[in-house]
Amino acid sequence: MKIQKTYIIIGLIIAFAAFFELTAHADESDQTTILTFSQPVEIPGQVLPAGTYVLKLASSASNRDLVQVFNSDGTHLYGMFETIPTERRNSTDHTSITLAEQRDGNPEALLKWFYPGRLTGHEFVYSSRQEKELAQDRQQTVVGSQPAEPAGVGN
Repeated sequence: MKIQKTYIIIGLIIAFAAFFELTAHADESDQTTILTFSQPVEIPGQVLPAGTYVLKLASSASNRDLVQVFNSDGTHLYGMFETIPTERRNSTDHTSITLAEQRDGNPEALLKWFYPGRLTGHEFVYSSRQEKELAQDRQQTVVGSQPAEPAGVGN
């Protein structure tokens, strides 16, 4: 009888551990990320004012390259954007983004977004004319929890 109780207790411990492991990573599948910008930032087709935004992958089994951008509480969708996979050499424990410092006083443009711990990220697709211009602009990679000039990002 004691052995049977021991097996039941061990089984319950394993079940609880598995449950908590699954709930702790619930947002990892859609890569939900909160970004806060201290200045306006450009995304394809529009400029977002300074503020906090939620980025996440659209729930599409066939296309894991659609990124949705919401307001801070997720009630307003600014857009769904096609991205292309992009690689980096080393992963970080925090969100990282790459911004292009545009000329002529235009706001920085969001080029790439990497979810923590991932080597593959999401590169936003701009018009071919704008992509050529952005490729010539100074690019800066910002890792979450680091102060950035002039835009800040957190996760």
